[in-house]
Amino acid sequence: MQRFRNINLYRLSCNTSLPSSSKFLRLPRRTCLCTVSSWLGFSTGILLLAFQLLSMTRSCSDSSSFLIKNFSASTASLTVKAWMEPESKAKQIGLLNVTEDLYDGVTVDMKEPMDAKVFVSLLRASISKWRQQGKKGVWIKLPIELSSLVEPVVQEGFRYHHAESDYLMLVYWIPNTPDTLPENASHRVGIGAFVMNSHGEVLVVKEKNGGFRGTDVWKLPTGVVNKGEDICTAAVREVKEETGIETEFGEVLAFRQSHRSFFRKSDLFFICMLRPRSFNIQKQDSEVEAAQWMPIQEYVEQSYNKEHQLFKYVAEICKSKSEGAYVGFSAMPIATASGKDTYLYFNNLDFNKF
Repeated sequence: MQRFRNINLYRLSCNTSLPSSSKFLRLPRRTCLCTVSSWLGFSTGILLLAFQLLSMTRSCSDSSSFLIKNFSASTASLTVKAWMEPESKAKQIGLLNVTEDLYDGVTVDMKEPMDAKVFVSLLRASISKWRQQGKKGVWIKLPIELSSLVEPVVQEGFRYHHAESDYLMLVYWIPNTPDTLPENASHRVGIGAFVMNSHGEVLVVKEKNGGFRGTDVWKLPTGVVNKGEDICTAAVREVKEETGIETEFGEVLAFRQSHRSFFRKSDLFFICMLRPRSFNIQKQDSEVEAAQWMPIQEYVEQSYNKEHQLFKYVAEICKSKSEGAYVGFSAMPIATASGKDTYLYFNNLDFNKF
């Protein structure tokens, strides 16, 4: 293209046929040719410069257009990526597996090891989802093998609820409302066993340990109800462990509630009447100093019972029962609405239809 333009310019410089109106007609031929040649040379330079500038402008325009186009596409790509990143990350992270309860709560039962950072990411994504679903309480059960997750969970706002020998339970309340999660089990349950033979004698023991150690007090066999154990079953078991006597459950004669007795827990204590099925005492050496059959009146008249109101009432109730003047609560096996076997304790004296 440049070469074609130069050829045309050369032809124009050799052409002497100029318009009649041109002022160059008044000049001599040599002067005219020199003047035209000079003018054309100057003009050619101008044209060449203009052409180069035009080419550069187009080049710059194309480059600018390319850069702008690429920049716009890149920016759009980043914007879309940034906009979609939370959703993509949520999909990649997933949610924790839970069991839902009847009170709009969820329980996370951790069983497999997991990196703390991964777990926290899962937990945050899950809480966000549960909040949208209107969930309230979150329970996380961490086995002792995953104790490394306790601190990260606490840092996310969870608190201790309770602990057993093999796990720790932590809880979190999602909504901005008063926390109504139930507290940990508030009571410990104990039993005292009143066992009387046909001779009017009551089974009593002296303890090696605890508050009665060294007091020379003869007391009823006592003990704590184990987890998942019924009161009637626990009474029979404790008598067997401490004295070796086989019994069967009869009635709950009375019960007492006290507070702040064991690690700030309340305490329920049930006085149970049992019927003996054996009579040969074989005491538990580790806990019991001595065991015997004692006449009921001698048991009641102990100075310790007279000086302490609670023990006085218990002794009098046992005496009244031995005389047939007292009726307690019998254990009636029943099934709950969910199908669990349990016992209902009540005075069935006037309920023969059962």
